[in-house]
Amino acid sequence: MVGAALLLAVSATSVTVAVATQPGQPRLTVASVAQEPCQQQRALPVPARLNGQFEPDSSILLTAAGAYVAPERSAPLTRTQSACTAAAERDDRDWLQAGVIPGTTAAQRSMATRALLDLRLAVRPDGAVLAGWRSGWEYAWPRDSSWAAVALTETGHPAMAYRILRFLQRVQPGDGIWAARYLPDGSGPVRDGRPAELDADGWVPWAVWSWAATQRLAPGSQSRRGLLLLWPMVARAADAAARSLTQDGLPGPAMDYWEDSVQVTLGTAAPLLTGLRAAADLAADVGGAAAASDGRRWGAAAARLARAITALFGRTGYQRLPAAGSGADAAVAFLGPPFAEPGPEVLRAARSAQRALAVPVGGLRPGAAWPGTPDVAWTAETAFFALFDAATGQHGQASALLDWLADHRTKLGSLSEQVNSAGQPACVAPLSWTGAATLLALAAQAGHLPTVPAAPSGR
Repeated sequence: MVGAALLLAVSATSVTVAVATQPGQPRLTVASVAQEPCQQQRALPVPARLNGQFEPDSSILLTAAGAYVAPERSAPLTRTQSACTAAAERDDRDWLQAGVIPGTTAAQRSMATRALLDLRLAVRPDGAVLAGWRSGWEYAWPRDSSWAAVALTETGHPAMAYRILRFLQRVQPGDGIWAARYLPDGSGPVRDGRPAELDADGWVPWAVWSWAATQRLAPGSQSRRGLLLLWPMVARAADAAARSLTQDGLPGPAMDYWEDSVQVTLGTAAPLLTGLRAAADLAADVGGAAAASDGRRWGAAAARLARAITALFGRTGYQRLPAAGSGADAAVAFLGPPFAEPGPEVLRAARSAQRALAVPVGGLRPGAAWPGTPDVAWTAETAFFALFDAATGQHGQASALLDWLADHRTKLGSLSEQVNSAGQPACVAPLSWTGAATLLALAAQAGHLPTVPAAPSGR
């Protein structure tokens, strides 16, 4: 996570590029995640120093000593264990074949395959999505979880996506506002002093809307029953988003995905706009007088928020803060599809931000005022712009960013959180948010992503 990297030190040696890293630059600690042979859903973080390779289209990692197993278990595999390892490999391949692997080139499809398998392991049996596989990252952020649910929906794994949504429903508090992150067993939030992050009240309704858009919601169908089960969560989130709007039409101060301060930022306002619109549109699918009334109320709140974003962020070119001088923020990508249809001003602002946030090694940083090391690229933010470009028809630009992501994975093929100034994958890999955003960008290249409408579609 972006904020987690500010709070935790990073140490270890990168394994992909034999170039010395400058002092103060992040290095890779975890290179990928593997499945414990014969223990379904037991995931094993792979240290950066470990050499090995995955079996094709599988999360079974082979090393010089054989299949990778938990460090505390050093005995060689028995014949029975070898047989179930083969079964696990087949299960991975069957799971991939049941869905869609996006990408137009071999490198893109390789990246998508590993991202899908990494996400499969990140989703715990109870639906929690681990952000990463290192202390401080091994928690479920509602924001990351929402993106993972949409990516899995769009690649043909809606049942797993639904499991994520149900976990988010179980941990949602009564006021509708999620904590920053949760323990993966669902027992409660991580109590580390971080305030709630209001943007989840936009991301979660969007994730439910995206799931519902792929389902047949006929009366009495299993999918419709599933939507009705999720509806109270959506309503609480949309009510919280509407309540958050202040006199000027923007939400009040909150911590956003930078996780460094409590302010009124585009990184909160844009997701809330998407969530209010998604909830209003879903109300038509739910049906009934109460849902229709709620939908009209959320639609009105969304219209008010949209006007405020245009007036107050638009006057500075959609920078991080409403005040001038705050600089570009990757969150401008949240004003384009699949979240919203962008006008010419947003398109210009996104192009300007992409130029301003580019770092010499390639890729982008979160913002012009980002307090971290300035020449480090962040893969999630790079994927946001790849998604924006692909979904707005700028396929050449999107392809260049996607190819850069593919070229800067770990030697095991996973997408790391950062890429340092030497071009080395850094910090932790895989990062679930990056994997999800990259999969959505690849899907958008093929034109497969629906965009949340500004007014209820009545579908």
